[in-house]
Formats: sequence, C-alpha cells, structure tokens
Amino acid sequence: MIPATAPKSQQQGILLVNPGGPGASGLPWAPILAGGLPKSLAARYDIVGFDPRGVGSSVPALSCDPSFFSGPRPNYIPANAAAEHVLINRAKTYATDCGRRFGWLLPHMTTEDAARDMDAIRAAFGVSKVNYYAFSYGTYLGQVYATLFPERVRRMVLDSSVDPTGVWYADNVDQDYAFQGRTEAFFAWVARYDGTFNLGRTPAQVQAAWYRARNQLLAHPVNGTIGADEFDDTFQLGAYEDAYWPGLAQALSSYLNTGQAGDLITQYQTLGTQNENEYAVYNAVQCSDVNWPRNWSSWTSDAERIYAKAPFLAWDNAWYNAACAFWPVKGPAKPLQIKGTGLPGILMLQGTLDAATPYAGAQNAHKLLPSARMVVVEGGGNHGQSMEQPSDTCVQGYLNSYLATGALPTTPGLVNATCPPVPAPTP
Repeated sequence: MIPATAPKSQQQGILLVNPGGPGASGLPWAPILAGGLPKSLAARYDIVGFDPRGVGSSVPALSCDPSFFSGPRPNYIPANAAAEHVLINRAKTYATDCGRRFGWLLPHMTTEDAARDMDAIRAAFGVSKVNYYAFSYGTYLGQVYATLFPERVRRMVLDSSVDPTGVWYADNVDQDYAFQGRTEAFFAWVARYDGTFNLGRTPAQVQAAWYRARNQLLAHPVNGTIGADEFDDTFQLGAYEDAYWPGLAQALSSYLNTGQAGDLITQYQTLGTQNENEYAVYNAVQCSDVNWPRNWSSWTSDAERIYAKAPFLAWDNAWYNAACAFWPVKGPAKPLQIKGTGLPGILMLQGTLDAATPYAGAQNAHKLLPSARMVVVEGGGNHGQSMEQPSDTCVQGYLNSYLATGALPTTPGLVNATCPPVPAPTP
C-alpha cells in the first residue's frame, strides 16, 4: 500500500489495483500507480496492490510443473498428426499435474472467488465502498465485482476491457485476428525503417524475414533455449506495446543480418520468458470460470480455420489454453451474466486496435454497464491506454479528472470521448 498523505478531509478511500492476467502480481502496481498520477491526486488515495489467490506472495502460490516452459519447446505449429499428439499430451499432463498437486484448491479459483477476496480486502479496511483501477483481465474481475457487490463500488477505471460475453473460448478466437492485425502493423513499421533494419522495404518482405528467422530457430535454437516458440512469445509482446518495436526489430535485424544473437537473447529474457506460477493461475481461473470445449477435434478445426487467415497467434493461443480441454474442474455452461444496475459512473479507456482485448468486445462490456463512459483512443493499439510511456496526455486528463472528482465525458452513445494515440516510436 502507498498510503494517502492528503489531509483527512481530502482523502477518497482505498484504491485497489489489478494489472490483469489472470495470474499477474498486483503488488508492484501500488507504487506504479502512485508514480503515474499527479502527486496531489495520488495523495488522496490509499493505493493498494494485491496478489490474487494463487498468485506470487499469496499462500499457496499455484505451480503445476515448474519446468513446463523450459525451452526449446515443441513447435506451436504442428507439422503433422504425430506432432499435434505430442502437444496434446503436454496439455493433458499439465492439467493432470495441476489436479494432482492442487485438486483441493482448483474448484475455488474462479473470478467470482477473486471478487469475493476483493470484498474481504474492503472489509479488512473497514470501509463500505472501494475504488478500483484495472487493466485487461482485471477489467473482467471488476465487472464481476460490480455485478456481485454493486453497492460497494465508489469509482472504477477499466482500461482495455474484456468482453464478458465471450469468456473465454470465443474471446481467445477474437484475439487471434486482432493480434494478426497488430503484428502486420509492426511489419509495416519495420519496413518504413528499412534503412535502419535492412529487413525489407515492404511489410511482406519483413514478414518473410521474420518467418525465416523462426524457421532457423526451429532448426537451430539459440543457446539451446530459444526456439520457434520462444521466438513467438517474445515478438507477441510487440503486439501489446508499440514501445517494444525498436528493440524487437533490432534483435531480428542483428540475428538475420550479422548472425549475432545477443540482442535476441536480451529481448527474450526481457519479454519472452514465461512465469509458470502466472500460467498455472491463468489456467486455474479461466478453465474454471466456464466450461471449455472438451472435444479436441473442435479445437483443431478452429485452429486450422483461424490459421488460414491469422497465422501469427492461431496455434500459439490454442496450445496456451489447451489444458482447459482436459481440466479437472468443469465450469458452468455459460459465463456469469454481467449486470450494470445500481452502479455509479465508471470510466472505460480503450484503443480501437487493441489486440488482447479487442475493441468490439470492450464495447460489449460497455453495453452491459450503462453507467460507464468510454474514452476511445482512435488508432491506438497499445494494450493499456493509461500509465503509458510515453504518456497519452489526453487519456491521462480524463483519468485524472475522474479520480479527482468523478467527472465523466458527457457525449452520449458508445463513444463518449476520443483521444489521438501516442505517435509510433522511431528507431
């Protein structure tokens, strides 16, 4: 917690923050948020970060197979039925290991459980209402909390919102197409700076270079750890944040043009490494929130269909979620129905080109929250529109006003205010 320092008469209560996941640690986000707000505004709140159940410093911290991400891993894109079977068995084994190690806990890892934990935090502070600030999956946690405890919400900021109607299989399919668009935007950006990176003057040439590197790593992993999957995981982060583009492009350039892997190793260590605790919680929550397809052939047919149009993430995303096909806990047939009645004004922030939480899905959430007002960043592709570096001053202005006074944009409809995106980076 970063405690409020303003005079008691100016303080506005606790502000819980969640960065998403599910599975991401919220503890670092109290100082991040305190540092990203104007000092006079941060001083009015007790800013509280927390690790949701199963995460990080919570006890127990979920871990099903600590070696699961030891690379290089089997190619996400299966070359044949035998290769696919290897990956299916990996997913089955992971689900089985989770059940064996934490079978007593897995039935109690849903988003509703996490929302009730949030209310326990509220009760521990002895207050009747909470303020809440969340990104990505944390926005779904906020939607669920608001549905269960509408009378306990004071203010709520939802940055890059999950579509609650697609939880979780359909949401992942929607992601695949959105990630393809963001990856193609990255290729186009690299092509614009061919003089710097020497990877091609057209997006198609850059894409070909990227796949050439992927194939080389598949055949000859770097350091015995960075193969095709680890390469994918690293570059996937570029779809989340424009600011990563220069470093990723330089890593690709030095690897292909000079045979040097140092930059690629650095990018992998910074962006591509996977946290198995986070992955275990991700599965435990999403696989239990709602029942997933249990017939693997339907996953295969969907992945093949998506791959034909959006190859970048189609198989990667399928395997990342595949344990849910074999999960020891079966969730309900349909996700929790989000209800927006009885809520105060909510501020939503959303980029139109966000890949992880696509714009159309965020608007589905908006429709279910009639008291919400959305600030739309037109042409913004970053996942998370606030607390960015460089800062979007337009977005921060709406955010600061809301947290200070509860003020919201007044334009009616689904787009209540617009902001321009921050400019694309330069090498």
